[in-house]
Amino acid sequence: MLCKFTHKKGTVRLEDLIKNVKGCAEFQKAGAIAIFVGVVRGETPKGEKVQKLEIEAYEEKADDVLSSICQDLKRKKGIVDVQIHHFLGEFNAGEDIVYVLVAGSHREDVFPVLREAVDRYKKEAPIFKKEYVVTKDGKEKAYWVAEAET
Repeated sequence: MLCKFTHKKGTVRLEDLIKNVKGCAEFQKAGAIAIFVGVVRGETPKGEKVQKLEIEAYEEKADDVLSSICQDLKRKKGIVDVQIHHFLGEFNAGEDIVYVLVAGSHREDVFPVLREAVDRYKKEAPIFKKEYVVTKDGKEKAYWVAEAET
């Protein structure tokens, strides 16, 4: 598994992560890989147009938290590997910002763990998002997004 979990935009490709999962020592036990790709939404829940999203992190702590989540979830029955890779930088609507991969014995094993991995990284990792939007009345504004708002 890769040691780094936060990455600068454009430095990791999903295809490479899939190869990495398939290369793990326990992969012969796997019958499924589930993947979550988080992307930048083009519109906020309030109907504002998103111009861009800026993502920052307390990188050392974020890497520790993401690693801990992965290690914890890998201990679940039927799970072979769990990886969470979050990007940092500026992103436009539609661009990928996070990849979560879970390999396991059966699809019934991987889907609940995939959901838990996503829910946990959103709550636990010190990763911060700033949205730059155009309001319905045409005003430009920027604000830090709390997960409860998304």
